[in-house]
Formats: sequence, C-alpha cells, structure tokens
Amino acid sequence: MESTNSFDIRVRPSDGGRGLTARGIETIQVNVGLTCNLECAHCHVASSPRRKEQMEWETMEHVLRVVREFRIPNVDITGGAPEMNPHFRRFVRALRAEDLNVTVRTNLTIMLDPAYADLPTFYRDNQIHLIASLPCYLEKNVDRQRAAGVFRESVEVLRILNSQGYGKEDDLTLDLIYNPVGPYLPMPQARLEKEYRKELATRFGVSFSRLYTITNMPIGQFRGDLIRTRQSKVLVAYRGSETSIFLDQCHVD
Repeated sequence: MESTNSFDIRVRPSDGGRGLTARGIETIQVNVGLTCNLECAHCHVASSPRRKEQMEWETMEHVLRVVREFRIPNVDITGGAPEMNPHFRRFVRALRAEDLNVTVRTNLTIMLDPAYADLPTFYRDNQIHLIASLPCYLEKNVDRQRAAGVFRESVEVLRILNSQGYGKEDDLTLDLIYNPVGPYLPMPQARLEKEYRKELATRFGVSFSRLYTITNMPIGQFRGDLIRTRQSKVLVAYRGSETSIFLDQCHVD
C-alpha cells in the first residue's frame, strides 16, 4: 500500500520513488511513566509527584518481544523518574538477562529516598549506563530550575555513585546532562565539559564519564515557565562574539 505520509510524498521524487527505509534500529527508548519526585521547570513531559501514569508490566513484555524480534541491542529507559515505576527493577533484570545494553536516565535525587536507597548497588551489579540530569554545576542555578536543595542532594548521590565505581571504572558509565535554564542555546559541549570537571572535582570531589548538552523543546512545563516569565518570544542565536551569553547561563553565581 502506497504511503500517504506527507514526508514520504515529499521525499519520493528525490530518491527515484523508492522511499526511505531504515537500515536497522540500534536503540529503543522506553518512557515507563510520568510519576516523578521532582517537578522541574524545564520538564518537557510535565512529570511531577501528582502524575500517576505508569507503564504496566504487560506493555514491558511487549517491549521485550520487540527487542528480541528486531535484535535491538540498546534500551534507554526514561520517565518521570523511571525508578518509581513499580516494575522498574524487574524490567531492568529482564533486559539484562537478554544481554542488552541498558541505559537509565535518572534525576539522581530519587536515590536518597529510603525506598530507592538500594539503586546505586542495583545499578552497579547490573552494569547499567547512567545518564544523570545536572543542569548546572552551580547550586543557585540548579535549585532555581529544579527546587530548593536539589543541587546538594544531586551532589550527594553523585558521591555515592562514585563510591560504587561510577564515573571511575570503564564499565560503570556515569554521564551528565546539561540543559539551559531559559530560552538559550548551550555553549560548546567540550568546553562546558571541562568546566564541569574542574568545578565538580575541585568543589565536591565528584567525577563523571562525559557531559552532554541538550536544549529543550518549548512544550510541557518548560513552555509554561517561558510564558510565566515572559521569555517565550526571546531568541538567542549563537555567533562566536556572543559566547558570553551562553557562559552566563551556568557561570553567574
């Protein structure tokens, strides 16, 4: 049956009418729920403690079948705080039993809740690749974006993960994610990673594997925050002479 997708229709004349086909799937990302212990201003899926939507085990079994059928080697688990899904540990164990590479995107602070205090050990034992959100290395900026006290809690968990070998051993990857606190583009990733390494190591004795910079779509809570703070029409373009605009987002204390 011929596709009526508008994108396919536009592409067809350019590729001789063959249409685009995927060479394969390397990674599948699974959002297992919207429940979160935080309610961050930048959240594009509007997660919060009030959200109750959670993926059921039956759906997770479907994911497992898809992964087997298409031989997808990497599974990226996100949320909400994905750890708050009641089937989270079972799902992770099932994926690792299939010898899959598993990544979990964590907000870090969830691991200070007594109900989740076992997670650093659980992650280490299952060799889970962790991607942790840390929007800045300055307390003021993180707490403004996420809530008072979140920066200190995040640093505490990073130290716990370091004690388990994360960010230090090759098979225990701990990556950090930076995203701007407003309608700005991030500064160059390699440069910001150097700043993160220096500041976190010097001030807190924390190490990590890599830093990735991202920008947010103006949707969810991030869109609402832009409207409330009257920043929805701000546009900042990156040119070499304007680097200080981006440095300010994480450097001003």
